[in-house]
Amino acid sequence: MGTPLGNLEDMTFRAIKTLQSVDLIAAEDTRHTGKLLQHFQVKTPKISYHDHNRHSRTAELVDRLQQGTSIALVTDAGMPGISDPGYELVKACAESGIPIVPIPGATAAMTALSASGLKSDRFAFEGFLPTKEQERRTHLETLITDERSLIFYEAPHRIQKTLQDIATVLGEDRQIVLARELTKLHEEFWRGTVKAAIAHYTTTEPKGEFTLIVSGAEPNNVPLTEDVLKAELLALMQQGISRSQASRQLAQQTDLPRRHLYQLALQIELT
Repeated sequence: MGTPLGNLEDMTFRAIKTLQSVDLIAAEDTRHTGKLLQHFQVKTPKISYHDHNRHSRTAELVDRLQQGTSIALVTDAGMPGISDPGYELVKACAESGIPIVPIPGATAAMTALSASGLKSDRFAFEGFLPTKEQERRTHLETLITDERSLIFYEAPHRIQKTLQDIATVLGEDRQIVLARELTKLHEEFWRGTVKAAIAHYTTTEPKGEFTLIVSGAEPNNVPLTEDVLKAELLALMQQGISRSQASRQLAQQTDLPRRHLYQLALQIELT
């Protein structure tokens, strides 16, 4: 069930009615949800369901559902199951044949995208990037040639590192929109290049949870798919140069990271 991102007026009549009518509410943070329930005078009992207890709690909730208990699943803000452990409960219910009724509401990704001013006809929701730098860069490398707008979530204390990696892997001239505190009093949309965003948040302390919208790759006459890149690398290596040299030369021609191209070169079998 969707709950407000911040502004309580975004709560739907259907959501309030559902919370009042179910037997139990499974909440990411019972204290946080308690404030929401108090505002709308909902007295339904609550039970915690979060990242740290999801394994044991999922089986318990599925068992209670099979016995006829009606349960509403909520996260702290937005739709449950989107970059949170609610997915596992929904999956378990689907596998057990338990009916799942979505109660739609706000989501940070769609809210930010709709006001970003970047292309919204095709997009990829990537959620939270890995916290470790090497894993984060490796994942970003898979998105280098993706022409869709890219949506990420990020915490304020990691925003600078993430922006630096986006600049390094995807390019510092990419257009980016950083949305924070969505629907709240201090809602803000920052727009510009990745390079300018790094400069901005060097002098401005990042606060609140961020949703990042990054413009997709510019279309090329020949799509730089992995198969195309491997073919180019093979052609270079067949001229007698090493994998490392071929990767360096193709990196200069395409502006793609040499390390990414070298990893592709390692996958090529020479005959």
